[in-house]
Amino acid sequence: MNGNIAQLIEKYEERIIGQSFNLRLLLSAILVGGHVLLEGVPGTGKTQMVKTLASLVGGSFRRIQFTPDLLPSDITGSMIYDMKNSTFQTLKGPIFTNLLLADEINRTPAKTQAALLEAMEEKQVTIQGETYPLPEVFFVVATQNPLEFEGTYPLPEAQQDRFLFKLLIEFPSFEEELKVLKQVIHNKNDHCELTKVLDLQTFENIRAEIDTIIIGDSVLAYIMDIVRKTRQSDSIRFGASTRAGISIGRAGKAWAYLSGRDYVTPDDIKIVAKPSLRHRIQLSPHKELEGVTIDQTIDELVGSIPVPR
Repeated sequence: MNGNIAQLIEKYEERIIGQSFNLRLLLSAILVGGHVLLEGVPGTGKTQMVKTLASLVGGSFRRIQFTPDLLPSDITGSMIYDMKNSTFQTLKGPIFTNLLLADEINRTPAKTQAALLEAMEEKQVTIQGETYPLPEVFFVVATQNPLEFEGTYPLPEAQQDRFLFKLLIEFPSFEEELKVLKQVIHNKNDHCELTKVLDLQTFENIRAEIDTIIIGDSVLAYIMDIVRKTRQSDSIRFGASTRAGISIGRAGKAWAYLSGRDYVTPDDIKIVAKPSLRHRIQLSPHKELEGVTIDQTIDELVGSIPVPR
């Protein structure tokens, strides 16, 4: 593992308490160019997680607060008429950045949510018929509140499928929460400026290293067994797509890299399978009535598949 990554993790854990596992998953996703959806109740530090990461990673950072009256052009940009020169000019939106924080993405209607689709999949934006490329290093980290909360709009399935991971941000333990409280009450972090530990060139070099991670045929077959099982299970109404298998494979390589290995193991796949699948499948109605969760279903499904040796 690159020394800069180890330093990044160390500095991150000093500032964000109790999210070590989610941090490594977040890093795994962005290191392979994936987008991440963070879900949790308000006040659990989702926004702070992303802002801290942006401070440690070089490159530009923009944040959009999603609201019910946000328009697609507020994200992508628009054409404006310059009366002085009698010409139209393109005003690029905040999406033209390296790291975009889409805060509370499910508080805006589907039309505005869909403005991110082309950017997330093809790294380009179309404004009034003209197509503009986004930076080579571009990823979206979106936060959302649980759907049970007031004023939320479910993300369309096509939009959710663009995210490599969906991470659930839970409440920290008593000791962790007490440590957070002490930090904030005593202003211990207010005067500590975070300095970046990665620049864009180093970031791209790490990506190239991850590309060389070996993933054997038996592990690839294991991934496909998991994905195809989601389509055959009576507990699942809609199974995972081929993109889900690709996401698991890419994430597995990144997790192996962070673990200091140059090859992917079935255990790596087990770790990344849940965040890769939980937003891509839907439970059958009878399972929902029984109170079964998607995570429980994925655990049972993955546990039922023989592990390659």
